[in-house]
Amino acid sequence: MNFKGKVVASIEARVGSTRLPGKVIKEIIGKPMLELMIERVKKAHFIDEIVVATSLNPRDDAIEELAAKLKVRCFRGSEDDVLNRVLKAVKKCNGEHIVELWGDTPLIDPLIIDAAIQYYFQNDFDCVATCLKKTFPWGMSLLVFPTRILEEISLITNDPVDRENVSNYIYEHPDKYKIGHLPCPPELNRPEIRLTVDELSDFELVKTIFENLSSSNPFFSTLDIIKFMDANPHLQEINKNVKQEKLR
Repeated sequence: MNFKGKVVASIEARVGSTRLPGKVIKEIIGKPMLELMIERVKKAHFIDEIVVATSLNPRDDAIEELAAKLKVRCFRGSEDDVLNRVLKAVKKCNGEHIVELWGDTPLIDPLIIDAAIQYYFQNDFDCVATCLKKTFPWGMSLLVFPTRILEEISLITNDPVDRENVSNYIYEHPDKYKIGHLPCPPELNRPEIRLTVDELSDFELVKTIFENLSSSNPFFSTLDIIKFMDANPHLQEINKNVKQEKLR
């Protein structure tokens, strides 16, 4: 498919998360969680390059080492000003379009990544998201937007919430930016399923999914996950009490 401009997937990751420290390098089926995620992102056809955007904190040396092992680019910048970190990371790759990803979503589906990129390019949107409406399972989260808009925002806002949460300013200003939400197929419309990793119970659920599904197909889909969880309804109890933190 002929898209205009280089598409870079930026994965925001650091070791020092507050709720579950070191989660991105915790092992599942013998690999760090971040490695499993990167393997899945590499399967997306419409991503030209992956960059892991981590901090200058020495404890994030492990992330840089992992990226080198996996032969993906790593950029290190401010721990708190994540907007600046991601912008510099993508510009270092000469990226014209950003797919914003987070290191705590190891089950991200390459099929959904490709669908979002395609939807973004085929329509006149400034930003396309999968996580601004309650449709897809939480953890199939991404946003696609042009690098030029992030450059613009970087000059506009010094709000700490905006600087820490890269695309926050875009989706809080629908009057200024045309925002699209990737249509969710009915069979994937399961917002009650939580597949992101913030706490230990989240990690236990994700670990269980990988352990049960990856042996037959390492790149199992969101639909495979949903079918597995429907066949084992007790699984949703594992992390049902985890609250998603609000930005404001």
